[in-house]
Amino acid sequence: MKITIKVLFVKLIGMMVLLLSVGEIFGQQGTIKIIDSKSKEAIPFATVCFQGLKTVTLKQAVSDMDGKVPNDIKETSKIAITYVGYETLLDTIEPGVSTTLLLIPAVMNMSEFVVTGQFKPEKADKSIYKINVINSRQIERKAATNLTDLLSTESHVRISQGGVMGANLSFMGLTGENVKILVDGVPVIGRLDGNIDINQLNLYNVDHVEIIEGPMSVVYGSNAIGGVVNIITKENKNSSFSAFANAYYESVGRYDFNAGGSAHNKNHTYSLDFSRNFFDGYSESDTARSMTWSPKLQYNANGYYLYSTNKVRLKFSMQFFDELIQSYGNLLKPYYETAMDKTFHTVRQTTKVETSYVFSQNRQLSFVGAYSTYNRKYNLYQNDLTVLEKTSAGGDTTVLQSYYLRTLLDSYYFDQKLNSLIGFEGNFDNTEGARIQGNSQQIGDLAGFINLKYNLNSKITLQPGARLIYNTKYQAPLVYSINAKYSPSKNTSLRASFARGFRSPSIKELYLDFVDINHNLFGNQNLKAESSYLTNLNFTYNREMPTYFLNTEITLFYSNLDNMISLVPTDTATMSYSYANVFKFISQGLQLNTTVSFYPKLTLRAGISLTGRKYPQESQNNNEVEIFHYSTDFDFMLTYNFEKVATSLITNFKYSGKYPNLSPNGNFKNEYIDGFPSLDISLVKGFFHNLLNVSCGGKNLFDVNSVQGAMGSSGAHSSSSGSTIVAWGRTAFVKFTYNFKKS
Repeated sequence: MKITIKVLFVKLIGMMVLLLSVGEIFGQQGTIKIIDSKSKEAIPFATVCFQGLKTVTLKQAVSDMDGKVPNDIKETSKIAITYVGYETLLDTIEPGVSTTLLLIPAVMNMSEFVVTGQFKPEKADKSIYKINVINSRQIERKAATNLTDLLSTESHVRISQGGVMGANLSFMGLTGENVKILVDGVPVIGRLDGNIDINQLNLYNVDHVEIIEGPMSVVYGSNAIGGVVNIITKENKNSSFSAFANAYYESVGRYDFNAGGSAHNKNHTYSLDFSRNFFDGYSESDTARSMTWSPKLQYNANGYYLYSTNKVRLKFSMQFFDELIQSYGNLLKPYYETAMDKTFHTVRQTTKVETSYVFSQNRQLSFVGAYSTYNRKYNLYQNDLTVLEKTSAGGDTTVLQSYYLRTLLDSYYFDQKLNSLIGFEGNFDNTEGARIQGNSQQIGDLAGFINLKYNLNSKITLQPGARLIYNTKYQAPLVYSINAKYSPSKNTSLRASFARGFRSPSIKELYLDFVDINHNLFGNQNLKAESSYLTNLNFTYNREMPTYFLNTEITLFYSNLDNMISLVPTDTATMSYSYANVFKFISQGLQLNTTVSFYPKLTLRAGISLTGRKYPQESQNNNEVEIFHYSTDFDFMLTYNFEKVATSLITNFKYSGKYPNLSPNGNFKNEYIDGFPSLDISLVKGFFHNLLNVSCGGKNLFDVNSVQGAMGSSGAHSSSSGSTIVAWGRTAFVKFTYNFKKS
C-alpha cells in the first residue's frame, strides 16, 4: 500500500508539472515591436490585424507609444500592419512569439491602397490608372485646411480664385463641368458657373485624397472626362476609442477649430465630428466697407455608423455644411449714409447608405445610395447706416435636390487573365427657384457600364470599357474607353488612356434667368450636348537605392471638346450674357515631375506643366486660325527632417505662368493674366510621441494680391480693370493638432 501511495504521489506531481508546462505554453504572451526599417525608430499607432489560418478569426490592435503590440493570439495567423506613409507589411506569425517587424517607408506613396475607379482596393503603383495620392501626413505638413490650400502649389493643377464666387480647379486645360469631385465616392453638388467652390471642401477629417488626371467617363460618367478628385474621409476600424482636435489661426483673419471622436466595439463603429471656420475678410487697400475677399463663416458636421464583418459591410453617414458670406458695399452718394449689401447663405447636406457583400475572396457586390440637398439663398439689402436698418432690395433662393445610386459587381482573380467590373449608376437632379424658368426643372441620367481587365502576360494589361447612357433630355452616344499598362521592369511602367465623353447641359445652363444690378444672365434651351474625347500617355520610372529614392514621371495629353458650353455676351450695352455652344475647344501639353528622397532627412520635388489651349474658330483679321495659347507652371518642394528635435521644414514654391483667358466674346478675343510666384514655408514639430503636432510658418511670402493682364471688356463676373485677384497677400499661421488613440 505504501508503494502504491508513493507511485500515485509521484504521478500526481508529474501531472501537475505537465499541466503547468502546457498552461505556460498556451498562455504565454509575446510582444511584437514595429519600427522604421531605415531610422530604426518605433512607430506608434500602427494598425495591426491578425487573421487565424484555421478559424479565420480576426483580431485587431494598435501599437503603443513604443511601437509594441501584445502577441496573445491562439493559433498561427496572418498578420497585416499598416501605417500612413509606409508600405503595408504582410507576414505569418506564431502564437506567443516575440519579434521585431520593420515597416518600409513609402516615400512616393506608391504603396498606398486606392479605391477610385478600381475593381477592388489596390496599390497605387499597380493601378492601370495614374493616381496621385495625397495622404494625411502631407495634408498636415502643408497645414492645408481645405482643398484649395492642398492643391494650390501643384504645378499640374490650376486654381482660379474669386472673392465671393470661390475657387475652382482645372486639369489639363479642362475645368468646371469636366472635372468630377467626389467625397467618399459620392458627387459633390452645387456648382456655380459650372464649378464646385473647393474652398468649401474642408480637410480636417480627411484620410487622403485620390486624384486621377485623365478620362474617367466610363466609370464616372458626366463631368469626368478631365479627371476625378475623390476625397476619402477617415474611418476608425481598429481603435476602441480615438479623438482629435485642431486649431488654426492665420494673420489675415482666419480662425478655424474642429474636433471629433469615434468608438469601435467588435463589429460596430460610431463617429461624430464638427468644425467652425471664420474668415474676417480682406482687401489689399482700405475701401471703407467693400472688401475684395468677403467675410465668411462656415460650419461642418459629420457622423457615421459602421457595421462590418468578414463578409458584410453596412455604413450610414450624414454630412452637413453651412456657409454665410457677407458682401458689404461702399457708401452711396450723395450723402454717403446708405450702402447696398449682399449675403450668400449656402447649406449642403448629404445622407448616404453604403453596403457590400463578399461572396468570396474574389467576388463582391457593393451599393451606394445618397440623397443630397443644396440650398443657396442670395439677399440684396439697402442698408441705412444712420438708423442701422436694412430694407430688402431683392434676392433669390436656389434649391437643388439630387438622388444618386451606384451598384458594382466586381469579379477579380489575381491568377486569371480576364476579370470584370459591372456597374449601374443613376443620378437625378431637381432644381427649384425664382431664377429657374418655370420655377422648377429636372434632369437625370441612368447608365450601365462594364470594364474588362485582361492580363495579356505579366507585363501587359489591357482594360477596355463601355458605358450606355439614358438621359432624360438628350440622346446620349455610347461612351467607351481603353486603358493599357506596360511594365517592362519592376522600376518602369507605361500607361496609356483613351476615352470618349458626353455631357448634357446642366439645369442652370438650360433654364437659369438671373437679373440684378450687376448681372443679366440667361439660360439657353437650345444648347447642344458636349461631346469629347481625351487621350494621355504616362511614363513612370522609380529607383530605390540604399541611400536615396528616385521617381520621375512624364505625362502627355490631348483633349478635343465639341460644342463646348460657355457664357458669352449677347448685348454689351445692357451687359447681358447667355450660355451658348462655342464650337470646339482643344487642349494639349505635357507634365514632368521628379522626386528624389534621401530618407529620412531630405526630400526634393520639382515639376513643370506646359498646357496649350485653343479655339479653332478664333478669328483674326476675318480669317480662321488655329493657334495654341500656352501657359507654363513650375513648382518646387523641399522637406528636411531634423531628427534630433523631431522637427520638419517644408518649403513649397510655385510659379504660375502667363495664363490665356480665352473667353469667347463674339470675336474670341485673346485675353490673359500675367504670371506670378507663390512661396509657403512651414515648420512642423511633434510633441509627446506625436500626440500633439504644432505647425507654424508663412504663406504667400512674395505678397502677391492681384496680377495684371489684358482682360478686354468687362465680363459677367470680372471687371475691365485689367487685374485679377489671386491671393490675399503675405500671412503668418500657426496650427495645433492633437490626436489620441486607444487600442
